[in-house]
Amino acid sequence: MTTMAEPKPTTEHLELASRLLREEAAAVGALAELPVGFAKAVEMIDACAQSGGTVLVTGLGKSGHVGAKISATMASLGIPSHLVHPTEAAHGDLGRFRSSDLVLALSFSGKTAEVVALCGLLRQDGLPIVTITGRKPADGEQADPLSRLATVPLYLGLKHEALHPRFSAPTASTTATLALGDALAISAAARRGFTDADFARRHPGGALGGALRPVMDIARCTIHDHLPVAPESVSVIDAQHAVQTESGRRPGAILLVDDAGRLAGIFTDGDLRRLVLRDRGELDRPIGEVMTKNPRTIGSDALARDAVALVLEYRQDEVPIVDADGKPVGLLDVQDLVALKLVEG
Repeated sequence: MTTMAEPKPTTEHLELASRLLREEAAAVGALAELPVGFAKAVEMIDACAQSGGTVLVTGLGKSGHVGAKISATMASLGIPSHLVHPTEAAHGDLGRFRSSDLVLALSFSGKTAEVVALCGLLRQDGLPIVTITGRKPADGEQADPLSRLATVPLYLGLKHEALHPRFSAPTASTTATLALGDALAISAAARRGFTDADFARRHPGGALGGALRPVMDIARCTIHDHLPVAPESVSVIDAQHAVQTESGRRPGAILLVDDAGRLAGIFTDGDLRRLVLRDRGELDRPIGEVMTKNPRTIGSDALARDAVALVLEYRQDEVPIVDADGKPVGLLDVQDLVALKLVEG
């Protein structure tokens, strides 16, 4: 079988790509001023979630795909949400809508027949409707059919797609709609007091979920399990004996504490090797004289992403975890982060 050679990009192709990105960026940037009605829409989404309702997102074609992402983002931020196909709604899915729900309807033209028909029915039932369409009508001009059905109409401020009139494929409209949907979701979540901890409970998988896990959840050595702690006053050799376990399992460092039990320093296996190579007689010295004093630490309430930032910035393979009183409660090894694929081994 013969294969066609891949065509090489021409200067014109590259210029079109660059222009497309600039026009899409401009479409999103223009929304930073926030459309009229945005605050009211956020208030309505919050009220819907507070009342136990669901934000039901609908759109057809590319708008439907964008709507699926907006709905998924809302759900991950603690705002119950589902996507409803406007055509399927006419064949039984109207049963998904309840009086406590809110509808977010997407259509760049504002004339998509299936979406307009669905919202017409829901408007008769008294459901609140937020719409996102393209162009805001000029003074004295009638709004598009979908916006006329809205409780709160939001406009992208776009008259046409990027690269108009050469291409009419959905580009700037879908990008801007997605960005505005994200803004609605984030604003409503912030209004509801949603936190990273709440997000982590809804998104435990993948690197993102791992980065939001508490450090105490991912550290293999904690105050209750294999945490090597010794007084700073004992000798190097005695400290090694003091932290040895029956299983032989231990990390690559010992945490040293003062008389009050607060972290005073850290002594790594690398420190031990260097000490032995220099002078084995120094094994009898107090470990407090050869430890690294006041090492960088991380709080017991920190997240894995905070540990990643510390490890990457300072190249520190072992990070002591301390409580509010400065007492060690765990030891995070870089391999704990490697296991979650948060850093490369």
